[in-house]
Amino acid sequence: MPNIKSAKKRVLVNKTKAAQNKTARSALKTDIKKFEAAVAEGNRSEADSAYKVAVKAVDKAVLRGLLHKNNGSRKKSAMTIKLNKLA
Repeated sequence: MPNIKSAKKRVLVNKTKAAQNKTARSALKTDIKKFEAAVAEGNRSEADSAYKVAVKAVDKAVLRGLLHKNNGSRKKSAMTIKLNKLA
């Protein structure tokens, strides 16, 4: 445990930020899984709405720094390909 006041504060801030990142990462995975489930089910209308939500979640994750921009692009591309194959 740190002794310096600013270092103590950094520990608290890092703990808070880690919790926020974990929550956001979990929500992102949930959105992607919902899209995958809709595609596996073969439901086009449900897949369309889940796709929009998932792409928005990926974009937010990239802006927050949870995902690298290339990783985000790769995820969106893969989802788009899956959606187009469903048609």
